[in-house]
Amino acid sequence: MSQFNTPSYEIPRTSGVCASNGRELVPGESYFAALVELTQEQVAEAAEDLKSGGAKAGGTSGGSAKDKAIAALTALGMCRIDISSDAWDSGFRPEGLFGYWKSTVPEPNQKKKMFVDDAMLMNLLERLADATEPDRLAFRYVLALILMRKKLLRYDGNEPRTAEVAGEQVEQTWWKLTPKLDLAKGMLGKWHPDVRLEVLDPKLDESRVEQVMQQLGEILQAEF
Repeated sequence: MSQFNTPSYEIPRTSGVCASNGRELVPGESYFAALVELTQEQVAEAAEDLKSGGAKAGGTSGGSAKDKAIAALTALGMCRIDISSDAWDSGFRPEGLFGYWKSTVPEPNQKKKMFVDDAMLMNLLERLADATEPDRLAFRYVLALILMRKKLLRYDGNEPRTAEVAGEQVEQTWWKLTPKLDLAKGMLGKWHPDVRLEVLDPKLDESRVEQVMQQLGEILQAEF
């Protein structure tokens, strides 16, 4: 039974157990890491749990890497779970599945080197296309920067627009981007002739971009 059938749960960086049956994942075993969308009630509960945990710890600033990952996921309204390959191949899928990637449980004392493929990053970018929350907009913008640095997105200019935000007219800048036709070919592949993407520039300063990039690294267990 999935852990999502229980009334409350922790949002982990990596649980080390299969969310389908609770079995511990062993070193060398392949598994699927999944991002699952939370309900508003679950997001509020997770944020309150995180806040309470910080208060119990004496209100220290910064927090552990685990707490930072939880905070980042909560801001995105998502939960990270792990699913064994056997359970995945048997058809188990958590409710609210947003995105997933395949990885391997590292050996003890082995330097963690998790791989998140480019298709996963592009999928997250596209799935966040309708985002309106500031945190999600920041994550989507940084995802675009990462894909541009990988030369998998091409910047084609920008378009100024006026939009109503919280009852006020706000000037916005939207980037025009073209993705690669086949991400598997990497930067050497051809640009897609028919697909154009738009990404809102939320005007993040350098420190905020770095913060969001670190949060993405915590969530995906990857280095950018």
